Amino acid sequence: MADGTTLLDFTPEVETAAAGVWQKVKSRVTPIEWRAHAPLIVEINRLKLEKNAVILAHNYMTPEIFHGVGDFIGDSLGLAREAARTEAAIIVQAGVHFMAETSKVLSPQKKVLIPDLRAGCSLAASITSADVRLIKQRYPGVPVVTYVNTTAEVKAETDICCTSANAVQVVEAAAKAAGTDRVILLPDEFLARNVARQTEIRIIAWQGRCEVHERFEAEDIRQVREAWPNAEILAHPECPAEVLELADFAGSTSAMSDYVIKRQPRQVVLITECSMADNIAAEAPGVEFVRPCNLCPHMKRISLENIHEALLEERFEVTVAPDVAERARLAVQRMIDLPPPERPARYDLVKARHHVDVELI
Repeated sequence: MADGTTLLDFTPEVETAAAGVWQKVKSRVTPIEWRAHAPLIVEINRLKLEKNAVILAHNYMTPEIFHGVGDFIGDSLGLAREAARTEAAIIVQAGVHFMAETSKVLSPQKKVLIPDLRAGCSLAASITSADVRLIKQRYPGVPVVTYVNTTAEVKAETDICCTSANAVQVVEAAAKAAGTDRVILLPDEFLARNVARQTEIRIIAWQGRCEVHERFEAEDIRQVREAWPNAEILAHPECPAEVLELADFAGSTSAMSDYVIKRQPRQVVLITECSMADNIAAEAPGVEFVRPCNLCPHMKRISLENIHEALLEERFEVTVAPDVAERARLAVQRMIDLPPPERPARYDLVKARHHVDVELI
């Protein structure tokens, strides 16, 4: 530029343009960090308009991404729905690879980008399409419900997808449609165990786990309860069942966010990925967040820097083979087409405290 500044300098114009975002994130982002973040936020938002692009930002993104450049924010179910609805030409997935695949499956005519190809998922990596085919041979006629935290190839082998927000509803719908009392729920073992405590449907489960949530233990919850006796403890259903037994509330990331924003508890503990608390804090300034959380190394590969590069160069396009995409789309669309659940997307903790066996494959 003529005055010696560049598009990514922290100028008074940038400071003014990003002032609204700063008000949301200033309790979680230092002023020094902000001088680096703000120019990128302004430039990314300019590029989105220029290229007719949108950014889908998962709840586990850092605050400067979540509040600064996310056009659609939320959990995997909400982002899947927005991917299907958006009229943008380009979708940038601020999340992990299976989410980008889901966006591509639902919007095959759009260009879907992921800022870092290494942004994977331990849970998605725990099962393959070949595994699912073998499971179906072993349990002929039993419907297969697959968590959205899976690859497109795995989704293509399934009857219907689910998220943690609607897993109980989907399991019961799949059983009813098949006229059976058994359902295969893949691949998260802990989600399957927690769903089994919420329904009369018998669950057949795989031994996949999320590396963020499996690290939480019942003793962690007891220690938190002792140290902060007035704090309300909210747990994600990918945690072990004994963690949910000791929690005050259990639900998806969106359900936890809604709980905090609506109830405004004085102190709260979110037993999930660390950035959840940072992102909700902007909507709940009077809530103190106690932080015994775990970081997801895969989510944290996404940054403002590589989002900017992805948009600027339109790089790291995610593709799905047409035959795989067609079959995976059916499974995801069946989930999206389900009517809203009769009960809120939360786990009944009275039921959760009753042990129910699952059949592990």
